[in-house]
Amino acid sequence: MKKTTKYSIPILLLALFAAWKQSQPSIFLIGDSISMQYGPYLEKYLEGTVAFDRKKDDGQAEKNLDVPVGANGGDSRMVLEYLKIKTKEPAFKPDYLVLNCGLHDIKHDVKTGKIQVGEAEYRKNLQGIIDLLKPKKIKMIWIRTTAVVDSIHNSKSKSIVRYGKDLAAYNQVADQVMAKNNIPRIDLYDFTWKLGIDQFIDHVHYNEQTRSLQAAYLAGSIQILVRKP
Repeated sequence: MKKTTKYSIPILLLALFAAWKQSQPSIFLIGDSISMQYGPYLEKYLEGTVAFDRKKDDGQAEKNLDVPVGANGGDSRMVLEYLKIKTKEPAFKPDYLVLNCGLHDIKHDVKTGKIQVGEAEYRKNLQGIIDLLKPKKIKMIWIRTTAVVDSIHNSKSKSIVRYGKDLAAYNQVADQVMAKNNIPRIDLYDFTWKLGIDQFIDHVHYNEQTRSLQAAYLAGSIQILVRKP
């Protein structure tokens, strides 16, 4: 019988740990500033069950949450352009892309009133994102965009104008695209709306308790979706 050395057990444990880590499904999160705020909670709640990564930076996105840079995914046009580059990286191999974009798409220019990304382009961009992922065999999970309340948003934000009717229309467009492509959705809009509008701390962002609750809801939903056979 082969003699067990004093190094055998630690090596075996390391091998088992590595195998366990590799067996965890992995996700890569792209979202706007809402995702930046619930993100740390989400990573914590998924720890040990789902390997978490996201679009990130050195903190520059935190300087102005209304200006999408770095960790802030921005509008659908920005996400599509980012993924055109990201999907070419050999190391980019998450099992799932967890995605939201919409709040920046529906921004209106305060002078001209023009919307940032029109509905037709929004639809086209979402389909373009899905088509980019297929060759990489990366599955997608869509997160529905959280609310805009006109009376709150446009009284507190002077540089950005948004309207709830646009948010509803763009969520519907996304619903249609995801249904057409058999992509699961997590309804963060409905979950957060039911918590009440007093959860807002400014025009669109939420307090810490709501961020934690959003993350818990997302974590539970993601764990169910990624464990499906």
